[in-house]
Amino acid sequence: MRSLLWVVFLSALIQVPAQAARPFVTDDARLTTAGSCQLESWTRFYADSTEVWALPACNPTGHLEFTLGGGQARYQDASLSASEDYVLQAKTLFRPLDTNGWGWGAAVGTVRHPQINPGPNLHGNTYIYFPLSVSFADDRVVMHLNTGWLHDKSLSRERLTWGIGSEINATHRLTLVAESFGDDLASAYWQTGVRYAIIPHLFQVDATVGRQTGASDAYRWFSFGVRFTPASLF
Repeated sequence: MRSLLWVVFLSALIQVPAQAARPFVTDDARLTTAGSCQLESWTRFYADSTEVWALPACNPTGHLEFTLGGGQARYQDASLSASEDYVLQAKTLFRPLDTNGWGWGAAVGTVRHPQINPGPNLHGNTYIYFPLSVSFADDRVVMHLNTGWLHDKSLSRERLTWGIGSEINATHRLTLVAESFGDDLASAYWQTGVRYAIIPHLFQVDATVGRQTGASDAYRWFSFGVRFTPASLF
């Protein structure tokens, strides 16, 4: 089960958590509001375990977004102790996404796993990816494409990562989402769901279901998340 969660988490780093507007794993060509911060938090349920994540992100200058957060996985098997991961990421845009236009950027980050190797030389991964987003029909449909690279330190292996996602704004509050993502060494993952703006541009909730293509039900998950995006903090 540890290896299962690890594979899912590696695929999730096409963004991160860490990273795209919840509930996406595939990232978008947008940044957190300039001069403010946001908080994304979610719980992901598997058949034999539960993950809880919190990823705060800030954009103090308007051009560079920093994310620092982490998550914990707990297992139904009492013989397995909880595992933890920490994420540090920086993201910028070379062309911001405009309505009926397109945008792209880059993000670089690292993931640390202190439970694997305590001390200053933690096992973890370094990654970089490039998000591309395209807007259609006055933002009613937005497509996202990611390509990237990941260094898996624990396996001493390089991975090419990818992701493709779509968001359909059914109303000014309700958005339908669907995506597929993965790397060049494993079967693709997919997830689909909805997000709902309880307070538009400030507080949203979301829910998804996903799994790995061709895998058993043990690789299926359900997730529930929240996103808080105040207009200004600095």
